Amino acid sequence: MADIVVTRYDVHGMPVEQYVTALRERLPEWDIAVAETPQEERELIGDATVLTGNDLSPALVDAADSLKLFAGTYAGYDHLPLSELADRDIALTTASGVHGPNVAENVVGSWLAFARGFLTARRHQRNHVWQSFHTDDFAGSRVCVVGLGEIGEAIVDRVQGFDVETVGVRYSPEKGGPTDEVYGFDEIHEAVVDTEYIGLACPLTDETEHLIDEEVFRTMHPETVLTNVARGPVVDTDALVSALQRNHIDGAALDVTDPEPLPGDHPLWDFENVLITPHNAGHTPSYYERLADIVAENVRQAERTGEWDGLRNQIDL
Repeated sequence: MADIVVTRYDVHGMPVEQYVTALRERLPEWDIAVAETPQEERELIGDATVLTGNDLSPALVDAADSLKLFAGTYAGYDHLPLSELADRDIALTTASGVHGPNVAENVVGSWLAFARGFLTARRHQRNHVWQSFHTDDFAGSRVCVVGLGEIGEAIVDRVQGFDVETVGVRYSPEKGGPTDEVYGFDEIHEAVVDTEYIGLACPLTDETEHLIDEEVFRTMHPETVLTNVARGPVVDTDALVSALQRNHIDGAALDVTDPEPLPGDHPLWDFENVLITPHNAGHTPSYYERLADIVAENVRQAERTGEWDGLRNQIDL
């Protein structure tokens, strides 16, 4: 039997064996196995101390006689059986922070692409057109980051060298943050006024669903570029389409959409000033390495303290 069981589901199409290798390198004295079938999951879970993967059924929780930790491989956790985990006193951790560097690069890259006209250049190249076009400086811009978690902070960190003015939006603005100004979600209009680049990196909650709606688009400057790496429903899609049609904003870079996947006949596909990626910002070849660092750190801490509590990325159940 195994001490740590890894479920068979891969992340971003990368073989789960890479994750197992990374864990074995960091925890050589722990017996680590992959549950390659549902039957193996049921067989291995009975004696496992740690289960790690992207999903977990209530039935599997019931079969876990010795489980102390479920280490999620995603940053999100609302799809998990939280009440069952709490009832069994099983700790839950997430992959929060694993996406920080790569998602931040995706956001900044999209902003630079719009500022320097790369979308226009690509169209010209496809049509074999040699024609100059106007571009903008990203330096000196006013940048707004909505959500100041690890991804939001990573975005702010990466734009500092561009000499931009930064604005942050978060649940608790009284906590401050790494930006020049900090607003609450109820002050979203004040935050986006005269902002040329907006990056959405907040969780999807009742408070943030359709945070960016028709009224907020009307407040935005017509040269604003909106980048969404949060969740699709943070933006009212119909309002976004209308804003693009009416030139209320300059463009959008969407790694997430509502609905998702985006239907092939959706109008967002056809805007020349919209860049769409298929929920791909989280992809990085370092994903499993960073995730294994978190899991190994927590296992080592539990070894030292004898407690599966106070862990990195632990969710309060």
